[in-house]
Amino acid sequence: MTEHDSGTPGRDGESTQSWGDDYRAQLASMLSGTSAEDREAVASLPSGSAILVVRRGPNVGARFLLDQDSTIAGRHPDADIFLDDVTVSRRHAEFSRTGTQFELRDLGSLNGTYHDGERVDHVALRDGAEVQVGKFRLTFYRSRLDLEPRA
Repeated sequence: MTEHDSGTPGRDGESTQSWGDDYRAQLASMLSGTSAEDREAVASLPSGSAILVVRRGPNVGARFLLDQDSTIAGRHPDADIFLDDVTVSRRHAEFSRTGTQFELRDLGSLNGTYHDGERVDHVALRDGAEVQVGKFRLTFYRSRLDLEPRA
């Protein structure tokens, strides 16, 4: 029985499995929760704004600033947040802001909009919530200036 037959990978260069630096960085970011760049972006948010960070799906690591009273996410090229995948409706979801609070509303999408794993029509967003739009999973972060102090 050879080394390869025993189930142990050979050391002769036969293996086709390799991981690029980009993949390793994405994996490290997903496992740790946030990258240093993400933490810096969140820390620099002005009051009344928030950010969405793509954690899974196409464009892992992309960040979308929420700094308007209404931000539409969808597959239409004119959407405020363009999510280019067939699992996303043209006008999929809306992120709305009232003062320093944010809400998420599904806009009648085919595949639904999810908040922390549950399908929702309308929900208030909390810091660190996971939002799923099609195959995109995004983490929502409010400005640190708008977080309630912990007791």
